[in-house]
Amino acid sequence: MSDTYVPMISSGTAGPLGVLHLPRLWQKVSLEAQGKLAAGYPGIGRGYDAMTCAALGLDEQAVKDYIKESKPTYTQFEAWVKKNAKTLTPEAIEKHNAAVRGYNHDDETRKRITSACGIADDVSTAKDAVNLNNLDDWQEFHEAVLK
Repeated sequence: MSDTYVPMISSGTAGPLGVLHLPRLWQKVSLEAQGKLAAGYPGIGRGYDAMTCAALGLDEQAVKDYIKESKPTYTQFEAWVKKNAKTLTPEAIEKHNAAVRGYNHDDETRKRITSACGIADDVSTAKDAVNLNNLDDWQEFHEAVLK
């Protein structure tokens, strides 16, 4: 088994605050802070990670610093988010969640993921990034841990 980990929390998962992707963001940054995040996965990348921080009005570096210094549980991280988010309103959360649910990868990214997973890229293929990212993670996990 590897000393690094593929993040397995879906971007489609929310914690008690109801913010999609926030649990995955916590997991990725926590793994990165420990030097345990699998290659190819950024702690805070330009996609859902940046969207989530921007939607909540969280400074990306402050998120990284808090997690690195405090090593919080997920619920401790959510408590920190409640204290530090500038836009943690039901409306902001729903707008963010709709953006997460509605985001689609470009054709090239979709084709790369479906090809790596050995599935046809046709009308039945998931188009949304949450489901495509899940497939990508599961494939990476299989390659890194189970194969």
